[in-house]
Amino acid sequence: MLPIDAAAHSSRWRRRHPVDKAVLGLGLTVLAISLPPWPGAALVLLTALAVLLGPAGVPGRKLWRAYRVPLGFCVTGAATLLVQVGGPDGFLTLADEGPVRAGELLLRTSAASLGVLLFAFTTPMSDLLPRLVKAGIPAPVVDVALVTYRMSFLLLDSMRRIREAQAARLGHTTRAAAWRSLAGLGATAFVRAFDRATRLQAGLAGRGYDGTLRVLVPEARISVRFTAVSLALLATLAALTLVLERPLT
Repeated sequence: MLPIDAAAHSSRWRRRHPVDKAVLGLGLTVLAISLPPWPGAALVLLTALAVLLGPAGVPGRKLWRAYRVPLGFCVTGAATLLVQVGGPDGFLTLADEGPVRAGELLLRTSAASLGVLLFAFTTPMSDLLPRLVKAGIPAPVVDVALVTYRMSFLLLDSMRRIREAQAARLGHTTRAAAWRSLAGLGATAFVRAFDRATRLQAGLAGRGYDGTLRVLVPEARISVRFTAVSLALLATLAALTLVLERPLT
């Protein structure tokens, strides 16, 4: 199981309805994208961080491990705005207002990423996907997502076991051995993935699969109070942004 999925299953908000958490987490993401970067995205970033470490109870170390990957993409994307290619001053020069635009983009993307992580760290996919049918998503699409979600964990576990076996047989001692081990890992994982898919199809056919996977979904009700507080928080952030809005210079 992935660390973020394990954290979602042990979250304080595990038993809350996904709609409650979607209003808050995805609402923060929408604000980060739509509000002015300063101070809107900055306020969203601080709020999402406070909610994740506070009421949601996400451990800081786990949050950083999950956040550093999208943050790296955010920094990389923002860095490209610092320079411009071509022009009268040379092939590669500093862009006009590059630091300002880079800072605005970094604020927007990093804050939006935290909003998505808030939803991901509190909502297991096994709780979300089965409920998508009621939201109008076709059942076959949801079934494919459920199977893919399950198969991904099995494939990652197989790859981990293969790597451990290769390391025990000194498969990573030299560069040439490491490349051979990598090739063997890819080939074996490819074969095992198809083998597992074939066995899964045979198992479903033997159990009378009629085109719909029926799974047990934990009972949960939409909390009017939680949703109202979330909407009030989002409205407060929007109003505070309009009051404090200043150019990022």
